Amino acid sequence: MEGQRRGPVSLRERMRYRFDNTLARSTGRLVGWLAVTCLGIVVPASALLVWTDPSAPRSLSGRLIAVWRVSAETLRLGAVTGAPLRMLLGVLLGLMALLYVSTLIGVITTGLTDRLTELRRGRSTVVEAGHSVVLGWSEQVFTVVGELVAARAGQRWGAVVVLADRDKTEMEEALAAALGPTGTTRLICRSGSTADPEALGLVSPASARTVLVLPAAETAGDTETVRTLLALRAVLGEHAGPPVVACVRDERYRVAARLAAGPRGIVLESDRTAAGLIAHSALHPGLTAVLRELLDFAGDEFYLAAAPELAGRRFGDVLLDCATAAVAGLVRADGTVLLNPPPETVVAPGDRPVVVAPDEDTPRWEDCRDLVEPPAPTEPDAGAAEPSRFLLLGWNRRAPHLVDQLRRRARPGAVLHVVTDAADAAPTPPVPEPRREPAGFDGLAVTFSTADPTDPSSLRALDPGSYERIIVLGPDSGEAAGPPDHRTLIVLLILRSLAQEAGYAVPVVAELADERNRALAPLGPDSEAVVGGQLTGLLMAQVSQNGHLAAVFEELFAAGGSALRLRPAHLYVPPGRPASFATVVAAARDRSECAIGYRCHGSAAVPAGGRQVRLNPAKADLRVWSRTDEIVVVVTDGAAAGSAGGAGGSQAARADVS
Repeated sequence: MEGQRRGPVSLRERMRYRFDNTLARSTGRLVGWLAVTCLGIVVPASALLVWTDPSAPRSLSGRLIAVWRVSAETLRLGAVTGAPLRMLLGVLLGLMALLYVSTLIGVITTGLTDRLTELRRGRSTVVEAGHSVVLGWSEQVFTVVGELVAARAGQRWGAVVVLADRDKTEMEEALAAALGPTGTTRLICRSGSTADPEALGLVSPASARTVLVLPAAETAGDTETVRTLLALRAVLGEHAGPPVVACVRDERYRVAARLAAGPRGIVLESDRTAAGLIAHSALHPGLTAVLRELLDFAGDEFYLAAAPELAGRRFGDVLLDCATAAVAGLVRADGTVLLNPPPETVVAPGDRPVVVAPDEDTPRWEDCRDLVEPPAPTEPDAGAAEPSRFLLLGWNRRAPHLVDQLRRRARPGAVLHVVTDAADAAPTPPVPEPRREPAGFDGLAVTFSTADPTDPSSLRALDPGSYERIIVLGPDSGEAAGPPDHRTLIVLLILRSLAQEAGYAVPVVAELADERNRALAPLGPDSEAVVGGQLTGLLMAQVSQNGHLAAVFEELFAAGGSALRLRPAHLYVPPGRPASFATVVAAARDRSECAIGYRCHGSAAVPAGGRQVRLNPAKADLRVWSRTDEIVVVVTDGAAAGSAGGAGGSQAARADVS
């Protein structure tokens, strides 16, 4: 199609076009135009000043000299008068002075601009010692950095350095908005690739106290985590540097990450850990709040205490030997973890008790047996009411791990019905044949169907009220049209509406990606939201401060061995009567359990879910225990004890720490 003809070009447009072309040719032409413009303004203005001055010379030559002098003073070219040669030399000197000053100003301005740009880009070297280094940027960064700041709250000075392939200013603004004031701990951000040894040198990892490598944003990014560990090892050397805590999403990369991290590296797996947390919450409601209390640095958490005076004593007696900490197990001198060992276990020289305490120096060893009240009749144990019918809505890369965890932990005869949307990733692998399952792991029957969880009619057809527990998973970040929590919140709204419509209350466990959406989640009674990324970040921060805790948490999260449980308080003390927590500890010991705290209902100080968790209460604390109270205990899961999965996981953790 023939284009439209352009109208006549005006003189102004022609002049503007030629002027622009002239400026674009060279810097000299730009300087020339600036000189012409200055002279075109200064000389006429100077002449006007001279001709309107009553005291100006009467002769034309005198006035021209006056015009020259005013113009020269204005342009700072000198005001030399006399012979033409003298005036020419004055102009030359003035031009040289102007060139020197302008060049000097340009050099200074360029240098400052380049330096400020470099600082804004985060390319200067951090000169610190004893700081914490966080490599990478993911959903765990705010949790990890916040916990590292909390861990340094008692120190006078400290620094947390973050290196990521992002803009330095953006990182600083995001961390400041999420964390707020950090007290005496300074947050330092640097920009660069975490897999580049030169960029790693900017954060001085060799002088750091610990280095944390966050999982990449997507599963395919685990190769980037391995490259980061290799680059870090190249910077630190084979046998030098601080402990390194890394996290991968896909279990296929865990072995490679361990090899790249070296002998002092500890590698966690976020997807399997998050799936285990969801399985724990589905089987035992309320454990998420307990784990959050154990993992953050705001209250009491696990520590390894130094108590050589306990050597030779029975573990059952040690449970009542500490007034300010709750004893949960032992770590042998060779690194073997024994959570909730039998009461007759003898503490050997070099063993360290695993305690729940506000800080590492809190445990005060003194005999608390006088605080134990005489045993009183308690109500019999009616048995754990574990659910047997599960409904799983949604599918993502953590779902296979979740199915495996439920298969290992659910009681025989349990049923899991998986409902996936057509847009979700297909559940892989298919349901294993019972003959291929390890002994003891074939008690869960898994079925699949396809439906849209965001369609009320589809959910109603599933009859959610017929299940004892509903699990809602969000899509992976790369597969969702928007944030994955958007669909999860919609599904929760529909489930809540159907429950109110039909008059039933089925506990729901929802997986969320963003902690801020916890307050938005429409959850009913005994329902809870699990933010797997946040809990994984808390675990990384805990392990970074004490590498021996990796084996402790691995033991707790494994399918067999020891585990956290919530038991009704009436199994330990009579309801409606005051009793000390030392009495609860003694009653739990008689049941071959370790009591480390309790959870009560109906308190105004409870964050979400109407529950309150208190870990490590003083042994002398008296409390009137109600039927709704629950005791937080460490137990030995007999159904899964000695399983290959649990033993293997614990041994792997010990190998990481050694």
